[in-house]
Amino acid sequence: MASVFSKIIAGEIPARFVYQDDRSVAFLTIAPLRPGHTLVVPRDEVDHWLDLPADLSAHVFGVAQRIGQAIHRAFPARRVGLLVAGLEVPHTHLHLVPFDHMSELDFAKVDHNPDPAELDAAAARIRAELD
Repeated sequence: MASVFSKIIAGEIPARFVYQDDRSVAFLTIAPLRPGHTLVVPRDEVDHWLDLPADLSAHVFGVAQRIGQAIHRAFPARRVGLLVAGLEVPHTHLHLVPFDHMSELDFAKVDHNPDPAELDAAAARIRAELD
């Protein structure tokens, strides 16, 4: 069965994409920790990041670095964190989160009802920094 991320990549579920190439995509999460919280996902449905082929892993982490730099410009913060958890969706995904304090990386504090207009604006800000 296809993961929710495979369905997003296929266009079956809408998402706010900030980046796409032939091997990976990046889109805003619908449950952000902070404005700009973005997921980088390989198109191939691989459950655990440790199982990614080396070339795909290098590509996905390279994309994450590029997106992270754009997030840092769009949402100035002390750091852009990169977290790989993966329990909630069985499809490798990297969380990129701008943050100033470690307490801001607590997944118990995600916003389950973010303002759609704020998500649209965040995606636009990140895309503008990628151009």
